[in-house]
Amino acid sequence: MNVLKLHDKVWNGLQARRERLPHSLLLVGQKGLGKFELAKRFAASLLCESPLDDGQACGRCLACNWYSQGNHPDFRLLQPDALADEAEVEDGKKKPSQQITIDQVRALDDFLNVGTHRAGLRIIVVHPAEAMNRSTANSLLKTLEEPAPSTLFLLVSNESLRLLPTIRSRCQVVPVAVPQPKVAEQVLFDDGVTEAARWLALAGGAPGLALELAASGQGAWLELLIKRLASGRNADPLGMAGELEKTIKESKGKLLLKAVIEALQKWQVDLALAKNGLPIRYFLPHQATIKGLADMIPAIRLIHFYRDLIKRRQEAEQPLNARLFLEGVFLDYRALFAN
Repeated sequence: MNVLKLHDKVWNGLQARRERLPHSLLLVGQKGLGKFELAKRFAASLLCESPLDDGQACGRCLACNWYSQGNHPDFRLLQPDALADEAEVEDGKKKPSQQITIDQVRALDDFLNVGTHRAGLRIIVVHPAEAMNRSTANSLLKTLEEPAPSTLFLLVSNESLRLLPTIRSRCQVVPVAVPQPKVAEQVLFDDGVTEAARWLALAGGAPGLALELAASGQGAWLELLIKRLASGRNADPLGMAGELEKTIKESKGKLLLKAVIEALQKWQVDLALAKNGLPIRYFLPHQATIKGLADMIPAIRLIHFYRDLIKRRQEAEQPLNARLFLEGVFLDYRALFAN
């Protein structure tokens, strides 16, 4: 995905900081905009020994070669083990951590106390920054408060309000906005995505998420969910829960329970928009169906259902019985249509 085309103004702003870099930058914006890729591109450009005219890394020098192989001596990436490319859960083995651990932060001590290669810059990317618990964040805060010379922290966050205020106050914030739909659609088209407008709408305008949805085979379970939700008062909550639980298990970790709830939240938003005579935002091909369903639901029930789904989204992160959880969610959905 061409993140520089999507966020050319952000990239130019980052390049303008090269001469007087702060100790830490915080890239913020909704999930799926390409912030992490931007941070990595910027890190590569700063470490490159012969950057191009637009600031991009040359891709040919020794530093670029080290960086592309993941072993540049002046670069570190802090992210949850679950996000590592090789993180695949085998039966009977402990699942990779979903958090950045305090041990990962402490491991930076030796890195920060050794001189940089060729007297250059030392860079640490933290992604996503909200994956740090309070202890981990406080450990990192000590480093941000007394930064080592020639060191840049690049923090990337989808939910910056979850960060400690003291962490945010030590960083210069770089907002990354949702790109223009036409630009995002063209970037997706260039990546071979068909029905780019549909996927982009479902992703809330985030091209990275749209690309992930289009390429990951999630269309099948989404279509199944949409078909069942479209049944309205005739929906079978127990059957729906069984089908979705089976799909989640068969995905072997690729489909998470929270993704189902997030899709239902988007469906609820579209119902609310249609109820108020506004264009829907997410499920564009199903506008007529959603409008018909919205006409059957009292507005106050949609408000209550919205609040309930916020709680359900939080509960979906915790260990639970997925089948019972989904049954409760879909029973609440069918209750929207009760006389």
